[in-house]
Amino acid sequence: MPISGKPKTTGQEGLLLDYIQRLEQHKKGRHAVHIHLSRLKPFNRRDHHIRAATSTFDGMVRSLNGQIFVLDNTDIIVIYKAGVQGEVDQAIRKIRFLFGDDPLLAENMEDEGVRFCTWYKVDTQYEELVRLARTLVDRAKRGSEGAPVATPAAERERPLTPKMLGRVEGALARADLDNMLRRQYVCTLRGNVPEALFSELFISIGDLRETLLPRVNLASSPWLFHHLTETLDKRVLAMLAKTGERTITGEISLNLNVGTLLSPEFLHFDDNVIASMRGNIIIELQKVDVFADLDAYLFAREFVRERKYRICIDGLTYLTLPFVDRERLGADMIKLVWNPDILDQGRDAIDDFRRMVKAQNGANTVLCRCDNRDAVEFGQSAGIMMYQGRYIEKLIAEENRKRSIRKRKTMVQ
Repeated sequence: MPISGKPKTTGQEGLLLDYIQRLEQHKKGRHAVHIHLSRLKPFNRRDHHIRAATSTFDGMVRSLNGQIFVLDNTDIIVIYKAGVQGEVDQAIRKIRFLFGDDPLLAENMEDEGVRFCTWYKVDTQYEELVRLARTLVDRAKRGSEGAPVATPAAERERPLTPKMLGRVEGALARADLDNMLRRQYVCTLRGNVPEALFSELFISIGDLRETLLPRVNLASSPWLFHHLTETLDKRVLAMLAKTGERTITGEISLNLNVGTLLSPEFLHFDDNVIASMRGNIIIELQKVDVFADLDAYLFAREFVRERKYRICIDGLTYLTLPFVDRERLGADMIKLVWNPDILDQGRDAIDDFRRMVKAQNGANTVLCRCDNRDAVEFGQSAGIMMYQGRYIEKLIAEENRKRSIRKRKTMVQ
């Protein structure tokens, strides 16, 4: 038990230290694992990634067989009863898959136990765990006190809080989000001429932050941010459902959470979409969200497919592609994130990638974040048929400019 009079510790680090101290008389039969998510690349430490990783332990926590702590640096420490070791191993394997495209896990796996996970037996390594917890508390305290004195308080980022989120949700209910709604096209290419297949509709988080949450760090709470994205999902669905005010034209895709598909708001949206339009709507689901709760995905998939919506699994990379079977997941297409690193992997890796794309069917594959011609040329060499990104938007703008010039010339004649 904490010593009376000891300064109170706060945050997950403080709760961890207090929990470990309370275990001093109950060490036997307990283990711990420190998952070093902070060693992953920043693009793999976004809010929905951390939420997905922590959710793999939800069942164990609900059954009172373990306790989870998410640290300020995004690391996770789980303390659990030895009897659920198999469940923990399975959760770690799931997390490894979710972050399989990170160099930390893509390299030689022999020393992975040191690089990604550190394991402890509480009864024999209790003092080591106590030292670790105290170190984490000290580090968190230094971090919270380490902001430069010269920085005005008004210029420092504030953490997202439940009260703040409540105000934002109230504002979203009244706000006109038309000016924040973005559209980016997915195209095939005939030479350098893009032909639009469908367009992805989404709310610009950057614009939303600047408008409603200036100087707020959305990453400070993965759970609150996830709640915010679900609120945005539902707001977009409500906006599109008002067919009297907005007519959905052409094929579109919506990037939604799995949880949103199971919500009353999606049912309302579905009720207001004419039956012939459903086949023109593609629902994009993030890989992390799908595998965080596969049962929920499978349930939602059956509903939306029955209603004639199409499904796209988003967020795949050349490293995670081997672990995803589009047909077994019941998805109509997949979306790969372009990463030029594959060009440095050697001929064998490139050939393997091309074979995997062929197995998935390149006609059902979108290569996104194509910011230059190199991405498109590589995708074409692999048999990919659909492209999205800044380079594609430039080609669309250039083609529109040429059409405008031709139209003016025709009018003059």
